[in-house]
Amino acid sequence: MAIAALLSPSFPLTQRPAKSGVMNSSSALVPRHDSATRWKFLRDVLVFQLKMLLDNLRDFALMPVSLGAAFFDLIFKGEREGALFYQVLRWGAHSERVIDVYSAIESHEGTKINPNYTVDAAVALLEGVLVRECEKGGTATSIKAAMDRAIDQIHKGTSGPRDRARNAATRASETLRSAFQRNSNEEDKPE
Repeated sequence: MAIAALLSPSFPLTQRPAKSGVMNSSSALVPRHDSATRWKFLRDVLVFQLKMLLDNLRDFALMPVSLGAAFFDLIFKGEREGALFYQVLRWGAHSERVIDVYSAIESHEGTKINPNYTVDAAVALLEGVLVRECEKGGTATSIKAAMDRAIDQIHKGTSGPRDRARNAATRASETLRSAFQRNSNEEDKPE
């Protein structure tokens, strides 16, 4: 049998012959694989990298363009306040949907995002604290203390997943450590 046939994804056996060409019980089992799935995976990896490059180039271009649009909106009166800036944001949002960096996982089950712990929610919370403190005539010290309390509140709300990950890592390292200690103790025993 030719080597190419043995390596082809259509080779029907779950065992490949040993080097001598004869099947025996010591031949390594070779797991079946789905070639189409493997190539889809590799395609998704390459497309993801391309999309990340495009997305980053777009973001790199959007930074100065959005600042320039905001500058023009401040200097020149438009139809409404910030018209050029918001047009740049609409273009950026549209291009993000067109690039669709994470399209490869659309068919996979997604994770739910707590709307209280998004970047927009954190900014709104901190902004609200700042506005309230300024309206009360707060000093820099009282504003800083209020902002610290708000940040602590965000940390408390998001500490659950972080603590679970830390606990899982600790348990895994303890399990590995005890397994290594058992192995070294068994090796040290005289026969």
